[in-house]
This record gives sequence, structure tokens and C-alpha cells, in this order.
Amino acid sequence: MGNQVEKLTHLNYAEVPTSDPNGFDPDDDGGPRIGVSYIFSNDDGDDDQDDNPERFPSADRPASHEEKPFDPRDELECAVHYREECVYQRPGGAATHSAESLLNKCTPGDLLEFVAAGQYPHWAVYVGDFQVVHLQRAEIKNNFLTDVSQGKRGRIVNGLYRYRALPPEVIVRNALDHVGSRDRELYWRNSECFAAWCRFGKREFKIGGEIRIGKQPYRLHLLFSEKKSHVLEFQSLEDVIMEKRRNDQIGKDAVMEELANHLNATHEIEPEHVVK
Repeated sequence: MGNQVEKLTHLNYAEVPTSDPNGFDPDDDGGPRIGVSYIFSNDDGDDDQDDNPERFPSADRPASHEEKPFDPRDELECAVHYREECVYQRPGGAATHSAESLLNKCTPGDLLEFVAAGQYPHWAVYVGDFQVVHLQRAEIKNNFLTDVSQGKRGRIVNGLYRYRALPPEVIVRNALDHVGSRDRELYWRNSECFAAWCRFGKREFKIGGEIRIGKQPYRLHLLFSEKKSHVLEFQSLEDVIMEKRRNDQIGKDAVMEELANHLNATHEIEPEHVVK
């Protein structure tokens, strides 16, 4: 995987046309897949709490995030480009709300993101009547929004991906039609991929949705400040999302430390607390 350090002076945020709203054919395995390596990943296949029960507390062990509350200042601003067009942009420090407040803001078809310090973001699709559909522990479930939040704060994230959204009724149907799917019936790597597919219908969000042929058309721009940035290149949107989510889980400062250590170039990217 190629990578480079550069200063970004301009980003093209033109909207990308949506593809076939029917998405990826489950009977098509997407052709041969070439493995991708993440320079900071432990390659253990444990992408997030969706497949790891220890990261998503059970009803018998409710979550408590009071000891280490989510800090928007530790959120890394980033953008994803496909060739020359921006397909995703996250500004830093976006506001979050309690689950009860979100209920007053949601409309059917909205994408929700629940965040907590040290955890992968958990995405869900609001389908109305105070309920969301989401991928958790290798199963697509329909639960009440307040139950899914598990005490985490959340926000509506319809605008992060810059694709054209499907009509609300189609988004809701996409989500509800897959409730109960599990294990080998799943075609999404994590909750974010599933929720985004429901809203945009693009096969790129599905496992094997893009054939990897050696080229790396996706670029993940990590924006630490106006003068410090880093670019990673990937073969598929699925790969970008996995690395982006891992960065969300460890936080901005940890990503900066990893980059400094990996590149052995602390003069290019250096955590503020490191003293020369």
C-alpha cells in the first residue's frame, strides 16, 4: 500500500453520482480479491464491536462511559477521495446528543452514529416509531434507539458520505428487509457499511463489492491541522472504511503517534506532547 506525507492545499468535494440502487448481487462473489494490508492494523479480523461481544455490553452488563467520556476534540478530521472526487468528509468536533434528544430530531431513513471513547462508532438506520435497524454481533437487528445507544451519545450523519441518497421509503425497506440476516447471510463488514448501503445502495459498501486489481484509486486524507496531514491509499472503499473506523476508535493523538513511529519522521507529523 503506498503512502505519503503532504500538505493539502485544496480538496475537490464534488458530488459523485450514485450507482445501481439495487446494490451488489449476493450470488456474485465479486471476483478474485487481492489481500490488503493495513500499516497499523494487527490483522486479527476483529473490526469492531459488531462482531465482538466484549465491545458491546449485554443487557446484564449495561454500558457506562462516565469514566472516560467521548471528547470531540480527539476526533480526527478526514476525507476520502475516489480518484479526484471527494466521497466522504468528516469535520472534526461534530456535536453529539443524548439518545432521547436524537429521537426528537430523527426522520425515517436517517443514518445515526453512536460514539464513545475508545470504541468503534456504531451506525444504525432510523426506520420510525423510535426504532433503528443495525448490524451488531454478526446479525442485523431491529431495536429501539434508546436500547441501541447503550448510554452512548449519538448524531445524525446523513451528510458524511457525499453520494445521492435513495428515497426515505427505499432506505427503510432496505434496512427492514435484512432484519434477521446473520453470519454467512451478511454482506457487510461492519455497522457503518450496512447502514451506508441502506441509504445509498452502492455495492462498494458490500464485501467484495469492488474487484481489487492492484490499483489504489481511494485516498484517505488524515487532517491533523492546517499544516499537517497524511495520505493513505487503498484499493476499495471497504478497506478505507475499516482503517478510518480504527482511527476513530484509537483517537487523533494515538494516530499521530503511530504515524510518527511508523514513518520515523517526527519532524513531519509529531504529537504535541512530544518534546524535541
